Amino acid sequence: MTADTFSSAATSQRHRTSTGARDHGLPPRVALVGAHGYGARHLENLARLAALNLVELVSVADPRPPAEGTLPAGAATFPSLAELLAAGPAPDVVILATPIQTHAPLALAAIAAGADVYVEKPPMASLAQFHTVLDEAEARGRLVQVGFQSLGSDALPALDRLVASGAIGEVRGVSAVGTWVRTRGYFKRSGWAGKRSLDGTDVVDGVATNALAHAVATGLRIAGAALDDDVVSVETDLYRAQATESDDTSVIRVRTTGGRVLLCALTLCADEQTAPSVIVHGTLGRAEFFYTEDRLAITTPDGERTETFGRSDLLENLLAARRSPGRGHELLSPLVRNGAFMKVLEAIRTAEPPRAIGAGHVTWKGDGDDAHPVVRGIGQLVRRAAAAQATFAELGAPWARDLYAAGPQPAFTVHGRAVTRASDGCRVTPTSSPRPYLHPVSTLAGTVVTDHMPEDHVWHLGVGVAIQDVDGVNFWGGRTFTRDAGAYIWRGDHGRIVTLAVESSAAESGAAAETGEAGGNSGGWRTESLSWLAPGGSSGFGGSPAPGDSSEPATPLLSERRKWTWAAVDPATWRLTLDFELTPSGPDPVSLGSPGSNGRPQGGYGGFFWRLPRVEAARVWTATAEGEDAVHGTLPTSAAPWLAFSGNFGSEDGDFGNAERNAGPATVVFLPVNPDPWFVRMAGYPGVGLSLAWEHAATTSLADPLRRTVTVLVADGLLCTRDIQQLINTLGESK
Repeated sequence: MTADTFSSAATSQRHRTSTGARDHGLPPRVALVGAHGYGARHLENLARLAALNLVELVSVADPRPPAEGTLPAGAATFPSLAELLAAGPAPDVVILATPIQTHAPLALAAIAAGADVYVEKPPMASLAQFHTVLDEAEARGRLVQVGFQSLGSDALPALDRLVASGAIGEVRGVSAVGTWVRTRGYFKRSGWAGKRSLDGTDVVDGVATNALAHAVATGLRIAGAALDDDVVSVETDLYRAQATESDDTSVIRVRTTGGRVLLCALTLCADEQTAPSVIVHGTLGRAEFFYTEDRLAITTPDGERTETFGRSDLLENLLAARRSPGRGHELLSPLVRNGAFMKVLEAIRTAEPPRAIGAGHVTWKGDGDDAHPVVRGIGQLVRRAAAAQATFAELGAPWARDLYAAGPQPAFTVHGRAVTRASDGCRVTPTSSPRPYLHPVSTLAGTVVTDHMPEDHVWHLGVGVAIQDVDGVNFWGGRTFTRDAGAYIWRGDHGRIVTLAVESSAAESGAAAETGEAGGNSGGWRTESLSWLAPGGSSGFGGSPAPGDSSEPATPLLSERRKWTWAAVDPATWRLTLDFELTPSGPDPVSLGSPGSNGRPQGGYGGFFWRLPRVEAARVWTATAEGEDAVHGTLPTSAAPWLAFSGNFGSEDGDFGNAERNAGPATVVFLPVNPDPWFVRMAGYPGVGLSLAWEHAATTSLADPLRRTVTVLVADGLLCTRDIQQLINTLGESK
């Protein structure tokens, strides 16, 4: 059925009162508009309900009538809803299984005729259409049910009870994930498929608004957002691998008035299709709702379990609400409670068109119309986005938009090449302790040697300074190890480090690299004035305070002066030096602790930290020892003043916008000035740090600020001990 044919029903219709079912106790008279595609499922369901004497299918509107024998005897067929309604009498219920752009005009026509409406998702193609239909339905006393079938699952009230019981602790966030497969042929099935608009009419097809719209709607329901006023903000990060107008790989981040954050990471470009889900992240566990299977996977301190539930049919629910209005038979997916979803759709409708994912990042599987695109690494990116509550752009996906493209790019350049970039961390989720950091850091040949927001520890952020216990405030991110618990626990104790001022050389800009300004070839410097802020008030884990929250402003704990300097060493090596000083913001000394100082053996991390990406054939060593166990916790000495980490690095994560990215062998050498113990990880994840508080907390005071300096050599190739010593000698000669 064409959109034009369906839309002809928008012609003026006189109001008619429903007859039959309400007056004589007969089954409601139902009309189906759109008998093909998803409409065929409605025909099957209507046959089931008719056998139970719950409905009577009296008519079908479709320019292509259903096959002979499909409809019950006596059911009339019409080319359009307009002709169906003109033939009279009006049906009691009209089901709309039609193109997205026809939903609003057809719903208005059905409501004007006196019918209740069941409309497939998405309900309308704009927020304005939604309000028009909603106002008309309320004015005429008509019911409108939206076909988000997952909202009929019995798992949802069970999940509500689980969360209310405290079994998974306080809710930290909600994520919806979906990795589906759609072929070229899927977008050729109709003229509106894959379109944002058609002949000037909004369509708003897409992964979040149509194919995986259930993930968004179910996530909003679980996050407590139903009405459009329940949504504070919607951020969109939209991409496409198919040759369509609409998005097929996107992240949507919603902040609610209740302080919750919903992050939807969705794609139609997966290697294989998996069951989509909505995850509730708690402080004591988590619950994952696989909404197509009505299955809950629950993890609590008591263990793991899976529960499967039944589901209420939404058409049956609408019929029950008609029979017994106000008697406990409320609609499970009423139009009014899809306002939050429509707020998301409106944000997508008004957003910039999706950015095309470069062909170099896409593999096609299959032939002809059966071929489907696979965005490389998309499964891991979706999982990381959900865990970090971050967009693809914030994760640094190599095909994502450049967050710094609109303004000066704080890139560090050596020999005219960008080797790292400074981020202020303002987009980092609160439970990861937002803070400034460098990422991606690369060799001169372009091999990336840092990671940020990795799936195993989403609060690990490239290169920077992080401490887990600053007078009881977590500036590391993630869970906090406490002596009382003797374990890591989630607490609402996450601070943030904000940038107050920056000064830098000409080399720290994209322009310097392009124009060859003074300093652009040899190196440069950057000085940051930072404030370490304790959380204010009680905004909890949601990331945005509840309405009316009178939280006190964040309290400054530390002032930091951080200086980065960088320069070339030789054609294959450059150096990066970090010098930072921590001073109390108030008159009293401030304690700087770690899990180690709070009772966790061998867990004294905190201070300078460099998160490395996964590497093959990894090696870590000093001049006198080799291997994680041999070097972890040891002190730099005059005989072994450095530590090196080498291996074969990949570079799927991290990018410099359009810069070329490489993978290959590299070596990173750490040369501290202060004798803090090495914190080294290889088996669980790759990372190197210097521990301020290995077993005992350090202290900084106004009279004696804490200052640390470390130089790092970033080299292409697999260096040996002799190579490293030669580089160090070169550094000494250049001073």
